[in-house]
Amino acid sequence: MTVDDTGSGTGAHPGPDADPDRTVGSASDAPGDRAEPRGRGEAQGDDPAENPLALRLEGLILGAERRYTPFQAARSAGVSMELASRFWRAMGFADIGQAKALTEADVLALRRLAGLVEAGLLSEAMAVQVARSTGQTTARLAEWQIDSFLEGLTEPPEPGMTRTEVTYPLVELLLPELEEFIVYVWRRQLAAATGRVVQTADDEEMVDRRLAVGFADLVGFTRLTRRMEEEELGELVEAFETTAADLVAAHGGRLIKTLGDEVLYAADDAGIAAEIALRLIETMENDETMPELRVGIAFGTVTTRMGDVFGTTVNLASRLTSIAPKDTVLVDSAFAEEVIRTGDAPASEAEAAEAAAAAEKEGEEPPSYRFGLQPMWQRPVRGLGVVEPWMLSRRAGASR
Repeated sequence: MTVDDTGSGTGAHPGPDADPDRTVGSASDAPGDRAEPRGRGEAQGDDPAENPLALRLEGLILGAERRYTPFQAARSAGVSMELASRFWRAMGFADIGQAKALTEADVLALRRLAGLVEAGLLSEAMAVQVARSTGQTTARLAEWQIDSFLEGLTEPPEPGMTRTEVTYPLVELLLPELEEFIVYVWRRQLAAATGRVVQTADDEEMVDRRLAVGFADLVGFTRLTRRMEEEELGELVEAFETTAADLVAAHGGRLIKTLGDEVLYAADDAGIAAEIALRLIETMENDETMPELRVGIAFGTVTTRMGDVFGTTVNLASRLTSIAPKDTVLVDSAFAEEVIRTGDAPASEAEAAEAAAAAEKEGEEPPSYRFGLQPMWQRPVRGLGVVEPWMLSRRAGASR
């Protein structure tokens, strides 16, 4: 089975109303026609069953031969056809009618999901969500990996070999290593996410949590798209996303998603979110190939679902980004209050001066503030009323 990079559409799974007695590939096939799977190749006008290399690759990757129609797979797994279809569709696999295109692994996957529901460990709705989130994430990962690996093959191993001919030995070598690596990274990420959850104050915070949410946006990106070649633009976006992802991870934040010219990240600690924002600005300023950047951060209750974040706090961070001057970080009042509360920033420069003078009088070290805050003019923000943004900066002499 193949999977579409959006997580839906061009993989393989039966429709919920598939007729178990039909042996045709789609509703438009004439009765009696030979059943063939509908994968990515058919959507482009090629029948994968007529491509020997495609079938060899499928067998290599899946590690099993085609044995079941969707109805047979569901029956072998002890799952209703309706539930099997829901699972397959959630994973992003397109309808294949009743073609014999499924393997023992497909049966086992159905059995495992259904078993979690039967054991009461997951509700049926939650099991579908697990299938959907896993399908969407791995679909994008698989598309990116195969595209990247093939693009990296500038020289074939032997003269006259095409990329298509190189694909099989490449996948054969990479598959076991990538499988182990993906499991390792997943376990690491799962351990980190679980640790964050168990440290929450109460059960309500496990769903609605107080986070700092930041948007970083490339200034003038729309104009760049009209001036730059597609390949050059792609390289710029990739460089921006890579830089942002590295900085967010290195300083303890979490990259939620990238949107080409925009990056969304979150952090449990406002100071971490502030450090990431300023590092992003500073790094981009030192790169002549990159456009200016602007960042907006808000702090407050956030709803998390399937790895994404939602709510007024997220919307506010986005609006602050849209009004931020270039190479500037704007934060909301709740964020400003939080960094003041934690001692990362003074309420005002006058307060910082008074604290320094008092410490000097007592022979003590003055407070060490990392950030500075400058109140900006209140202004109406579409959909959120009047907000009071603050400009965040790094205080002179603060360590980086």
